[in-house]
Amino acid sequence: MGSRFGLPIGLALGAAVAIACLHTAFASEGQPASAAETAPRAVATNTPVKPTTSPSATPSHTPSAGPVKQAGGKVVYLTFDDGPDPHWTPEVLAVLQAHNAHGTFFMLAEHANEHPDLVDQVRAAGNTIGNHSVSHPQLPKLSPGQLHHQIADGVRSKCFRPPYGATNAAVRAEIRRNGMQQVLWDVDPQDWARPGTSTIVRRALAGAHSGAIILMHDGGGNRAQTVAALDQVLTTLSARGYTFATLSC
Repeated sequence: MGSRFGLPIGLALGAAVAIACLHTAFASEGQPASAAETAPRAVATNTPVKPTTSPSATPSHTPSAGPVKQAGGKVVYLTFDDGPDPHWTPEVLAVLQAHNAHGTFFMLAEHANEHPDLVDQVRAAGNTIGNHSVSHPQLPKLSPGQLHHQIADGVRSKCFRPPYGATNAAVRAEIRRNGMQQVLWDVDPQDWARPGTSTIVRRALAGAHSGAIILMHDGGGNRAQTVAALDQVLTTLSARGYTFATLSC
């Protein structure tokens, strides 16, 4: 007896099995690179959509060891996004100073322009500054003109960190045209979500390794948990023999 489409049953079943196998193989491979680049992957299922002042969880591309990493040996790179903030940036700086540590602050131009004194304070303390765009949009969704504005009119730096870690070929090309290198991260304790100080500490320490870039925040909301966690992370990593260097931005 033939199938309802006029094919023998054997041929129809064979075609169905082949299609199912192809579907399974594609699903196991995940999204194509071009689609995955435009939005970061979530670390856990049911991750909530984040506010525009906070980057996402682990990005679709991890940062490679490039010229921004100058230090050798047992070193980690602490980075702080979304500032400068008149309350939280000085608190982060105080913790860093107490541990004789330094970091790299990826600033939003709209905040840096409001608080130029904080920009100077960050630099004067021996830290470096990265460009985190003008106002923290999803860069792959912008027109070419908007993309250029967000990158070119950000704070002056050799380093650019796209908001949310969202990037694609057009974003990377615009970053290069403006004389910068894209810098993402290796360790994201998701302090933006305020999961609790102990959780931030545990995640940061679990991911820390020589040469790792650790993502934290000095802006975008209440960062009391971040400040408290930073003190514990610095204490523990120092005891493990780590030093804390700035990215060459």
